[in-house]
Amino acid sequence: MDFPLDRTDLAAIWLTLELATLTTVLLLVVGTPIAWWLARTRSRLKGPVAAIVALPLVLPPTVIGFYLLVSMGPHGFIGQFTQSLGLGTLPFTFAGLVVGSVIYSMPFVVQPLQNAFTAIGQRPLEVAATLRASPWDTFFSVVLPLARPGFVTASILGFAHTVGEFGVVLMIGGNIPEKTRVVSVQIFDHVEAMEYAQAHWLAGGMLLFSFLILLALNTSRRLKPGWT
Repeated sequence: MDFPLDRTDLAAIWLTLELATLTTVLLLVVGTPIAWWLARTRSRLKGPVAAIVALPLVLPPTVIGFYLLVSMGPHGFIGQFTQSLGLGTLPFTFAGLVVGSVIYSMPFVVQPLQNAFTAIGQRPLEVAATLRASPWDTFFSVVLPLARPGFVTASILGFAHTVGEFGVVLMIGGNIPEKTRVVSVQIFDHVEAMEYAQAHWLAGGMLLFSFLILLALNTSRRLKPGWT
């Protein structure tokens, strides 16, 4: 029996995993201060900022992809900035996929982190302050350990959501083999070519992956009732 997946399928799988891993790391770096600010601030800007972060939850992926494509193009403000740095434009590149994925998966990381930070409450921070801990020491020694379950949830959701992207990555990255063609686009190509056997293997893998992600999240919450 021949192996059901060819080189382009394996390349799409590897590219998807690479994209999801890098996106998740960047989202944790960028999303942590945003989530901390949203959990702690009383600013009037909290509502608008939270709404902007949550926009990918309600906007069609093609809308997000379209505006990112325009803004990162040669005449967009992001495109002009990257060109001034000698980086060229981002559409139809792996870097463009990363930017789009970070924006599209932002709420799946920020919201679990915000909930985890909010659940900590004020008491542990006050205790740390009485011990003369600096804000940075308090954050790394108190906040991060208490919010660890939220980081686990945010990492899993951010990774899984990036793996399942279609509309945004297709708008920004196109369909370039081994450069911007991820698993979801590869499945679409197989269906268009009526190659249902290959589409079944990739789609079935995505279905199993999604099930295992949800099972892991539900299991972790059952074992740790206090987890966010």
